[in-house]
Amino acid sequence: MRLAIAAVGKMKAGAERDLADRYRERAAKAGRPLGFKAVEIVELPESRAARAEERMAEEGAALLRHAADDSFVRIALDEAGTSLGSEEFARLLGRWKDGGRAATIFAIGGPDGLSREFRARAELTWSFGAATWPHQLVRIMLLEQLYRAITILAGHPYHRP
Repeated sequence: MRLAIAAVGKMKAGAERDLADRYRERAAKAGRPLGFKAVEIVELPESRAARAEERMAEEGAALLRHAADDSFVRIALDEAGTSLGSEEFARLLGRWKDGGRAATIFAIGGPDGLSREFRARAELTWSFGAATWPHQLVRIMLLEQLYRAITILAGHPYHRP
């Protein structure tokens, strides 16, 4: 199964990028034997539109172009989403893979958030809590949760309930 993160904005060089790369590499190594491909990162430019609604619409359209295939599971990362525990997320990811889904695409919006259109087309809106997180940290937390989910599915002791 292909795993991809489509994010508005770029991750700058530095400690955050290094940590994101480390979890991405770990997920790739642990996921290969289970049928998961390396996590693809797609960075989309922030819209320069004047109004927030226009920016979200432009960014949402760009995100939807990367998740247009209906065989993809589309997950929107949004503070108003559902909170999932690591084991619950691992079960979902395993079920999607075993169900023959081609890919799971995780979308991280720009500073204004995700468009209503993208959220409406998402199969799941997932929240890392009610707090507002910088997009770079959301990407790191998502990569860590992907790595954790894969290790749970592999029966690895990384996750200790």
